[in-house]
Amino acid sequence: MSKNIYNEFQIKELEKNPNVLNASERSISYSPKFKIKAVKDYQAGKAPSQIFLEQGFDLDMIGKKQPKTCLRRWRNTYERFGEEGFLTERRGKGSTGRPSTKELSVEEKLKKAEAKIKFLEAENDLLKKLEELERQALKKKRS
Repeated sequence: MSKNIYNEFQIKELEKNPNVLNASERSISYSPKFKIKAVKDYQAGKAPSQIFLEQGFDLDMIGKKQPKTCLRRWRNTYERFGEEGFLTERRGKGSTGRPSTKELSVEEKLKKAEAKIKFLEAENDLLKKLEELERQALKKKRS
């Protein structure tokens, strides 16, 4: 997301470009087809700004650094996932919030349970210390 804030006219102009899926006040979503073509053009030796200019983008509107920033991000995606990286939604794939669906072995279950016990014991010790400190503070107030 760039620091640019686009007005309504600029958003409409951007959305006229076939390489733009969506444009809002703060961001531009480019089509996967354009991203793939841009990466391949870059690998063929074209400069990021040249690629964007040839595809009908106004660099004064989107920002002079935007092509270089986008190409850097897209090249990383292309190197890691290939063309498929632009065609599938990957956000949230690395999330640890979702519980595992695979069955754990007995050893793994035991390790997990031992870790949980250790954590709960440490939590209890902390709470005991906190209660003791609160009692001491109340004693000092009464004295």
